[in-house]
Amino acid sequence: MIDLYTSATPNGRKVSIMLEEAALPYRVHRLDLGAGDQRRPGFLKLNPNGKIPVIHDPDTGITLAESGAILVYLAEKTGTFLPESPAARYETLQWLMFQMASVGPMLGQLWWFRRSAPEEVPLAIARYEAEAHRIFGVLDGRLANRPGIAGDYGIADIATWPWIESGRGLGLDLAPYPNLARWHAEIGARPAVKRGMAVPAADAPRPFAAKDQHRPRGRHRGAEEMFFSAPL
Repeated sequence: MIDLYTSATPNGRKVSIMLEEAALPYRVHRLDLGAGDQRRPGFLKLNPNGKIPVIHDPDTGITLAESGAILVYLAEKTGTFLPESPAARYETLQWLMFQMASVGPMLGQLWWFRRSAPEEVPLAIARYEAEAHRIFGVLDGRLANRPGIAGDYGIADIATWPWIESGRGLGLDLAPYPNLARWHAEIGARPAVKRGMAVPAADAPRPFAAKDQHRPRGRHRGAEEMFFSAPL
C-alpha cells in the first residue's frame, strides 16, 4: 500500500486523483501546512525541500517527491495514462512540464497576490491575471480538436485539472474558452477525479504533528501554505 503525504492543494490532489484513477491502494497522511507540518523533522527526512506531495512505495522502497515525478512513476508502475510510443509519450511529458512550469506557478502567484499577500500589489495582480488568461488561451487551442491536452486522457490532464479548478477561487471565468470549459467539465465528472479531490479528509491522520508540536516561527508563510486557506 502506497503512503501518500499530502494536503488540500492542487499539487497534492494531482497525486490522489492519479492513485484513484489507477486503482492503487494507498494510505493518506495529512499535513497541515498552516501549522508547519511540512517543516517538521519527520517530514523533512522524506523531502528535504519541505513540500507536498510525497509518496512512499513499499513494493519498491522508493520515496518520491515532486508531483510531476510522482505521476510519471505511478504511470510507469501501472502502465496507465502515459503512452508507450515515443512520440506520444514525449508529447504527454511536454504538456506535463507545461503544467509544472507555467500553469501551476502562474496561478499560484495570482492566488498569492490576490488572496494572501499582506498588501495589495496591483501591478503584480494585473501581470499574473494576464498570464493566467494567456495560459487558458493556450490550453483552449490545444483542446480544440482533441479530448485531452496531449490526446487521450493522461497524466498531463491529471496534473492540469486541479489547477484549472483552483481558478474558481480566483473568479477566473472559463466561458471565453469553450474548449477548456468542455474539458474541465468532462474531467470533473469522472468518479476518480471526484474521489481524488476529496483527499485528504479533514480527519485524516497528521503523522508529524504529535512528534514535534512547536509552531514554526516567522510572520510570513510560504505561498503553498497560504494558497489554500479557502476551499476549492
